[in-house]
Amino acid sequence: MKTRMRASLVSLMMCLVTFSGCLQLDDEKGIISEEIVSPNGIFVTGPDGFAIDVPSMPMSFVFSDVGEDGPEPSIGITSSGCIFFIALEKPMRSCDYGLTWENSRDFTQAPFTSDPYGWVDPVTDRVFNIHMMGLESTWIGWSDNDGESWLGNPHDSGTTPLNDHIKLATGPWVSDGYGIPGSLSPIYDEAVYFCYNKGLGIFCFTSFDGGATFELGGQIFGLATDDGGLHGAITTAPDGTVYVTPRVETPAVIFSKDNGYSWDTRTMGEDVSTPNPRKNSEVATDTDSNAYHIWSGADFGVYMSRSTDSGESWGQDSIRISPIEVISTTFPQIDAGDPGRIAITYLGSENGSELGEPDIDEVNWTGNPHTANNNVHYHLYITYSLNALDENPIFHTVRVSDDPVQIGSICLNSGDCRDIGGSNRNLLDFNDLHIDRDGRVYVAFADGCTGTCASGNNSQPEDSRSKTGGVYYLENGPSLYESVGDLVELIME
Repeated sequence: MKTRMRASLVSLMMCLVTFSGCLQLDDEKGIISEEIVSPNGIFVTGPDGFAIDVPSMPMSFVFSDVGEDGPEPSIGITSSGCIFFIALEKPMRSCDYGLTWENSRDFTQAPFTSDPYGWVDPVTDRVFNIHMMGLESTWIGWSDNDGESWLGNPHDSGTTPLNDHIKLATGPWVSDGYGIPGSLSPIYDEAVYFCYNKGLGIFCFTSFDGGATFELGGQIFGLATDDGGLHGAITTAPDGTVYVTPRVETPAVIFSKDNGYSWDTRTMGEDVSTPNPRKNSEVATDTDSNAYHIWSGADFGVYMSRSTDSGESWGQDSIRISPIEVISTTFPQIDAGDPGRIAITYLGSENGSELGEPDIDEVNWTGNPHTANNNVHYHLYITYSLNALDENPIFHTVRVSDDPVQIGSICLNSGDCRDIGGSNRNLLDFNDLHIDRDGRVYVAFADGCTGTCASGNNSQPEDSRSKTGGVYYLENGPSLYESVGDLVELIME
């Protein structure tokens, strides 16, 4: 059961793995061809998801209970160390490394909000907290003092309603596009990007005044109009490239090199497609502007394609991040530090059954969380790679949640959910992962199995309908910034 007090927070120290079996290398890939036995919940794998003969990376993680519901959470960390967890209608803040949380919502806010999204500008420390106001406009709020006070304005989505799946991010200004410098010279250090879907389209806007107004932008045409509206998070690179991931069959990215003035598209990894129900793939960029795109593939593993030329070209052979033992995944999120140093989180399951509901044929369950059997347990996983740009990268994965995050199916489509003891859409559409200025990883997630569900020996899907906000962060282990080295436990002064 997930411990709820920091004094006894879960510590998942990964010791050196003892391997057994016949360790014969594949001459072409240098990958172990026979089964390797690893400690429970710890995996060291190569680019095909199979175990390799490499010691596991020593890491430990801290868990913190946010104390509020947290489906579709966003997380960000300011330079002072304050953690912001934004989900539902309450922006939660912890300035003592998750020991305590408080509601940072003492500001003028829209009378009715939903589908919130949060972002912390890593350059200016501005905290953004945006909310849908019905389906017609978005409230965009921001704070420059760690959430002590807030300002905000509504952004009207136009004459046609359906402003949904709102996202926001910041990134560097470039010299092209909107005529910078010139009459539209920015008055805020970073470009602020705001995207949402309307119908089947993606609409993206750029703010020159720190998010107060979004006068320039509009619909992105091309691949983004092909059922691409339910897009993933916005990501920006140090060279100013902006990425948005559309919801399309073949993994793809939409990107702009001129602060959103124009957009282009690239597809990748056609060997592993991405069916439409999994609508939140994500891109991360490192300090050299290399890009890493991850998604849940057709076999429901987590896959990645890489670009070393700012999104212009991508590898056509996808790399599997998740271990083959994890047969079902959803909600993959990623962040990066220095080149090749990345961290990924996702919900995954290592178990299945041929027993299904009478009205659904699950004898040949494919791993789709949307139709998972009632005895399938989903946990939270965190994967690290410190050489993700290599031909044969190594992935270190740990199952960090000691009890399930969800039992049974996870609804992935808002209009098509199984109703088994209450809606199984309690987790909604995504989780989040970001790093702080030291390269320490923080993961925000919604926990669907708490209380008696977590402690029971025979908990059922109908017991797994909560949506409690939780955070895991790295306690001891490698920073994603090479110069920082190994991080140690955070101690309050």
